[in-house]
Amino acid sequence: MFKETYSLQKQLMELLDTISMGSASTEDNITDMVSVIHTVLEICSVISNMDHALHANTWKFIIKQSLKHHSLLQCHLKHSDILSGLCNDTLLSFHSCLQLAEQMKMSEIQEGTDLRLFQKTVKLCRFFANSLVHYTKEFLSFFSDSCSRLHQLFLQIYSKFPPSLYAPEISEVHRDEISRVFLVALDPLISQLLPFRPFMEHVLSEKLGLPPEQQLPQCLILITIMDKLSSQPEEVQTLWNTGKSLSLFSALFFSFQQCSGELSLPVCLPEVISTGQLAVPITLYHYVCVHLCSFIASTLPSHFPQLEYALLDAVLGSSMITSLLAMDSWCFLARYGTAELCAHHVAVIAHLIKSWPSDCYQVSALGVLLRRMLFLMAPDHQVEFAHKFVPEEVENLAVWQHISLKALNPDLRKRVACQLCVAGLAQCRRWLNSRRALGELRSVNTALSVLLAACSFADDTLEAELQASVLGVLGQFWTFLQAKQVSDEPCLQQTLCLLLHLLEFFIQALDAQLIMQVFAIQSSLFQLDPPDHVRLAMVDFLSSMGKVFIPQEAQRQVVPQLSCVFASLLADQTWLIHQHALEAFTHFAEETSHEDIVPLCLNSEETKNKVVSFLAKTRQVEETREARTERMKQERITCSAQLMKMDRELDSTGEPLAKRACHPHSEEQYKSAIGTMEGAVEAVKLLLQKGSPPAWLAVKLEALHTAIAILRDSVRSEQGHEDC
Repeated sequence: MFKETYSLQKQLMELLDTISMGSASTEDNITDMVSVIHTVLEICSVISNMDHALHANTWKFIIKQSLKHHSLLQCHLKHSDILSGLCNDTLLSFHSCLQLAEQMKMSEIQEGTDLRLFQKTVKLCRFFANSLVHYTKEFLSFFSDSCSRLHQLFLQIYSKFPPSLYAPEISEVHRDEISRVFLVALDPLISQLLPFRPFMEHVLSEKLGLPPEQQLPQCLILITIMDKLSSQPEEVQTLWNTGKSLSLFSALFFSFQQCSGELSLPVCLPEVISTGQLAVPITLYHYVCVHLCSFIASTLPSHFPQLEYALLDAVLGSSMITSLLAMDSWCFLARYGTAELCAHHVAVIAHLIKSWPSDCYQVSALGVLLRRMLFLMAPDHQVEFAHKFVPEEVENLAVWQHISLKALNPDLRKRVACQLCVAGLAQCRRWLNSRRALGELRSVNTALSVLLAACSFADDTLEAELQASVLGVLGQFWTFLQAKQVSDEPCLQQTLCLLLHLLEFFIQALDAQLIMQVFAIQSSLFQLDPPDHVRLAMVDFLSSMGKVFIPQEAQRQVVPQLSCVFASLLADQTWLIHQHALEAFTHFAEETSHEDIVPLCLNSEETKNKVVSFLAKTRQVEETREARTERMKQERITCSAQLMKMDRELDSTGEPLAKRACHPHSEEQYKSAIGTMEGAVEAVKLLLQKGSPPAWLAVKLEALHTAIAILRDSVRSEQGHEDC
């Protein structure tokens, strides 16, 4: 029965193929042919699972007749239905390939019936890919409403194919065959779609709302588009680089930011590093960076405003790894572009740093970029930079605190280092000799950062007298620092961290009095549970103590404090601090002449075992790749849910009350402050669950309760006045 039906259909299609239609064809003839094509299209959906040859021949008829009578039928065919059918059958065949490949992987059988069926199905996928390419080429102008379907086709294919976290486990041989036979055939479709504005507007839309499994595919599609654009006419490049809502640059950074799981794992993609060599697997970050830099190299000068905007926006964004990608790309642009372009960008970045408060995280990112860019400047432009941002002027210290003086030539480095030391010391002395207001401490921290930059990269060029002056000023700070005040004031915490880092450069010149002051503060502060960045500064300082011979008169006080702080840091539950503490302790133990201190730091069997394992380089029990992949998926779901919740909260913000003046900036500040308070309350709750609270906590909470009550009464009083 099947053979007879197949034979009958084949004869019917051959008969229909003999029909010739010309410009003289009547409207009825055209309508009949359109009806035939759509009827055969309906048959396709029925026979898709019956026989590969029958399925392919039926589609061949549809494509052939559509192209054969192109001029007569193009305005009458339901192109969206034909395209949707092609996409659906392409996906159906692709999923069949994956299922067969997965079965062979699980059964470890690489030959026989399953292999032959797999190879036939891959070829069917190639047929559909070629059909899509041919049909799209002829009828692209009719696809304005079908761009979403084409985009989804690529997203769904890449979401189920390695290196996607959501791809089934298949062998490398089968993966390569699918890629070589099917994906290569599908690749020209993207090239055909590049000049099509509706496709560009859809792909670069800010409102795609893609699920987690399609974030990496979107990133890979954008990379593919970048790879192809350089060979396109200027108008096509302009279309994508100056997109309606997002430029291609901005879209890539946004898409890259969504691939947190793939970046953390990390997934790898094949890439040819050197011409003539085989492709080797590289991480997703490396892959995106290489292709982005290649695209930047081909970017037209007229598109630089969009490129610069995207780079700066990504550097200032909240995603650290996306910011790093933008910095790497920007540094490539600085090396690849002209020296004048590099100098211009450095000046812009420096002005941005000067104009923003030093405590916002964006300044830290700009500072890292500025430090890297200065290494890429021409020597004469570095001299111009030093003239434009004179190191001796106080307002320029905010810029110089981020700069590595190693980037400068020796003569300029020596001059700038001396100027920075003089300016930094003057700023510190002004504050030390005044009323020492905490509100003025930000400028002092900037001055200390500048001194740290000078000592870090130019200590060998600093005169002995200048070094003595720096140490003398540092000693004055330790005379008034109090652990309780440092614990309460973030600005003082930064001061303490900077002082500890600076003392490392003068570690062998510290006298007994200063050593005792430093350890007294650290020991007292540790009782108040200091934040992580303070603990890390303590770790670094303790590491350098191995070079110090502790004077006899200081040993009685310092040795117990040093061992106690070290023991606490080694037992820290934060993995980053714990790891740094292990490294610091090893360094200290190797260098110190006070060998009796070493066992005092290991005050528990657990700590001893961890140190022994670290020294023996014993690997911890590792998470399996499968378990880690699942964890990444769950983390992504959690993060996506949190981001969606935040977006909904922003969207649902109501209008202000009729009698209230609208102060959006002030309201946001109130929300931020209240959010901080709520976060602090939750943090205290968690600490109470972990163990007994310190004795002072009840008194402090009572004082806070009173302060909040006063604030509440003040708000009620203010609202009462407004209602009147």
